[in-house]
Amino acid sequence: MHLTQWKPIMKPLVLTALLAFAAGNTFAVTSTSVIVTAETPKSAPVPSLTAHDTIALVNKQPITIASWHALRDDPAGVELWIMIDDGTDSGIGAQFNDIRAFIRQQPAEVKVAIGYLRNGSVVTVQKPTADHEAAIKTIRLPYAQPGISASPYIALSDFLHKLPVAPQPREIVFISSGIDPYYPGFAPENPYLQSAIQDSQKAGVPIYTVYYSSAGHAGHSFWLISSGQNDLSYLSEETGGEFYWQGNSNPVALQPFFDDINRRVAEQYVVKFDVPGAHRGFERLRLRTEFPHVSLVGPSQVYIQ
Repeated sequence: MHLTQWKPIMKPLVLTALLAFAAGNTFAVTSTSVIVTAETPKSAPVPSLTAHDTIALVNKQPITIASWHALRDDPAGVELWIMIDDGTDSGIGAQFNDIRAFIRQQPAEVKVAIGYLRNGSVVTVQKPTADHEAAIKTIRLPYAQPGISASPYIALSDFLHKLPVAPQPREIVFISSGIDPYYPGFAPENPYLQSAIQDSQKAGVPIYTVYYSSAGHAGHSFWLISSGQNDLSYLSEETGGEFYWQGNSNPVALQPFFDDINRRVAEQYVVKFDVPGAHRGFERLRLRTEFPHVSLVGPSQVYIQ
């Protein structure tokens, strides 16, 4: 009897509770963006791509591409950081003309910055500037003291943590032996490297790594050289960049590497997409296009706030 009397009252109460629950669990859409490179087999022309030619998947689920434009057309311009490990062998000075030429090749809308890895941080000697000659003047020989950078990956993480939020896309050219004196082991197991990768992915910054030997014993230790190169390769692979090296020796010239970076940047796009609010933290990202023989290279995962 009592239950029958309460039924008319319970129904609106239950309905109200369900509506409140649904309202409180309406997932907002979060926007995030990445830099993507269109790759084709060597010497093959790269077609002009649009958002309609591309499929983006987060954790294997299709997501909406909100905007798509060429990196070089970004209205905020582009910020290019060149970082040199202060523990690098001083022989890199012979490559400075290539570095200078690379900076001079940058379009006017690219702001160039120079930094040195030292004591677990990046010492900025030139803030981002459109005055490319001013940036060139700040380039100096590294201190060539083995291990002076501490962990190059701790230095990179520290830099990214302090990097102010800004509208322009950013990219980093990272010149180092890659050797981490705090963890000279297999790349995926290095916690400092993992942190640097995730910090780069959070910031949406591809890392182009260039191997150049360390000063001192580490510069001719096969084990340490291999360890450092593996770490650099992994850093670039996970962030959507590229790794450049010439066996276990120092490269004869850096210009071929820089030419490839310029070519890649010319085929890059800034892709903004909408992710349902149910996603949080790091999510696996996959991008593909319907154009034959074209691969889209970006970070292995994105961070959804």
